[in-house]
Amino acid sequence: MASQHVPAPSSAASAFPFSLSGTEAFTFPELTTRTLLGSILTVVASILIFEQINYRNKKQHLPGPTWTIPIIGKFLNSLHPTMEVYKAQFAQGELSAFSVFHLFLVMAVSNRVARKIFNSPDYAEPCLVASAKQVLLPENWVFLHGKVHAEYRRALNVLFTRKALSIYLPIQEKIYRRYFNEWMNDPDTEPKPYMMVMRDLNMETSLRVFCGEHMSEEEQFAISDKYWLITCALQLVNFPLALPGTKVYNAIKARKIAMTILEDVSAKSKRSMAEGNEPTCLIDAWMKEMIDAKAGKGESSAEERKALSREFSDHEIAMVVLSFLFASQDAMTSALVNTFELLADHPEILAKVREEQYYVRHNDVDAPLSFNQMDEMVYTRAMVKEALRLIPPVIFVPYLTLKPFPILSDYTVPKGTMLIPSLWPSCHDETIYPEPDSFVPERWLEKGGSAEANPKNYMVWGAGAHKCIGFEYAYMHLAACVGTASVTMDWHHKITPDTGKFQVIATLFPKDGLHLKFTPRPKPSF
Repeated sequence: MASQHVPAPSSAASAFPFSLSGTEAFTFPELTTRTLLGSILTVVASILIFEQINYRNKKQHLPGPTWTIPIIGKFLNSLHPTMEVYKAQFAQGELSAFSVFHLFLVMAVSNRVARKIFNSPDYAEPCLVASAKQVLLPENWVFLHGKVHAEYRRALNVLFTRKALSIYLPIQEKIYRRYFNEWMNDPDTEPKPYMMVMRDLNMETSLRVFCGEHMSEEEQFAISDKYWLITCALQLVNFPLALPGTKVYNAIKARKIAMTILEDVSAKSKRSMAEGNEPTCLIDAWMKEMIDAKAGKGESSAEERKALSREFSDHEIAMVVLSFLFASQDAMTSALVNTFELLADHPEILAKVREEQYYVRHNDVDAPLSFNQMDEMVYTRAMVKEALRLIPPVIFVPYLTLKPFPILSDYTVPKGTMLIPSLWPSCHDETIYPEPDSFVPERWLEKGGSAEANPKNYMVWGAGAHKCIGFEYAYMHLAACVGTASVTMDWHHKITPDTGKFQVIATLFPKDGLHLKFTPRPKPSF
C-alpha cells in the first residue's frame, strides 16, 4: 500500500490549536493572555469587595458613607477641607466613620467621648495626623506615652514657669514693636493680606524665644521659610507616600534642614551655659535647669530634678524645639491672625482692651512690659481666652488606637483606627456658652458663670497626659502682642467676599488672608 504524504503542520497549527464546535480556535498564547487577564480582574474585584466588607464591618451602625470609594475613600474631599464639611460631619452624631486610602477613621464629637480618648493612653496614642511621624520623626517626645512621656514632660515643665516666661517677654515685645513700625509705615494706602506677615512675626518670635542669639539671621530665615512646608504636610489627610513633589516629601526635606540648625543651636547653648552665662532663651533655660539639677540646686521639684538630671542629646533637644515650633508657629499664628480680625470687627471690645492697656501701662505706651503687668491684664486675657474658644486654632487632635477600644457601650473602635476627638463642638456647646458663635469676653469674668464653671468644655489645649504644655506661654504671647498693638496702632479691616470663611491649613486661617491697613495711634497725654 502506497504511503500517503501527510503535509507538515503550518506554523499556526504547530501551536496546537483545538477546535470548539462552531467557534473560532484559540491558541495557547491567546488563551494564556485571556486567562491572566481574567485572573487579574478576579483578584482586583476580590480586593475591592473585601475592602467594602472590611469597611462595613468596622463601621457597623455608625453614621457615615454606606460604602467607601474604592482605594482612595474620601481623599478627594480632604484635599481642600472646609469648616462647612467638618461641621456637617459633626452633625452626624457622637461618632461617625469614613475612610481615606488604607485608614479607617472615626470622628468623636461629644465632650465626654473626646475626653475619654484623651484620658485612655492604654487604648490610643496621639498620632497628630497620618504623616506626622514621617515629618516630625517617630521618636519625637510628642509621640511617646506612659512613663517615658511623663518623664519627658517633667523635664519640660521648667520651661514654662513664671521665671522662664519672664525671660521670654522682653524678646517677644522687641520683635512686636519692630513689626508694628513696619506695618504702620507701609506706604501702600490700601489694605492688604496680613496672614503670612503675621506668620513671619510669630515665627521670628518663636525662634528667638526658643533659640535666642545662638541662631543667625540666615538660619532663622531658612527655618521660617521651610517650616511652612511642614505646616502644609500636617493636614488631617495627605497623600500617604513621601514621593518626590508631594507635601510629605517636601516637609521631610524641610525637617532635615531645620534639625541640622537646631542641633547646632543646642550645642552652642550647652557650651554657653557650661561657661556660667545667664539664660537668654528657652534652650538656655533648659540647659541651666539641667546643670542645676545635676548639682542638686535650683527651684525644681525632686521629680523634675530627677527628670532633668539625665543627659539630653542635641538631637533630642532639636526634636523638642521642632515640636514646639509646630504648636507655636501653626496654632499661635492662627490665634494671632483671628484675634486681630475679631478685634477689628468688634471695636467695642477693642476699646475695652485699650482702656485696660492704658491703665496697666500707666499711659506710658513706650515703656517695656513687666511680667507683673501681664498679671493685671484681666480683660485682655479674658478676650484672648474667648477668641481661642470662638475660633480654636486646632480643631482635631487625632489618635491611633493600639487595641480594640470600647468607647461606647454599643461600639468598639477597631485596632489601628485613626480616632479623632474634635475640639470645636465642645467649645461651641450652647448649654455652656450661650450664643456660642458670639464674641463675648465678659463670659469669662462672670462670677459663677457657666463658662468658668465648666472648664472641661474648654478644650482649646486638649486634655489628659498630652495637654498642651505651653498654654501659659501662649496666653502671654497673645495678650502681650495684641495689647501692645492696641495702644500703638489702629487697624482697618477690608471686608471681602471670603470674609468670615476659613481655610484649613493644619490650623484655621481666614480664607481671604485678612486684609488690613495699620495707622499710628496718638500717644495719650499724661
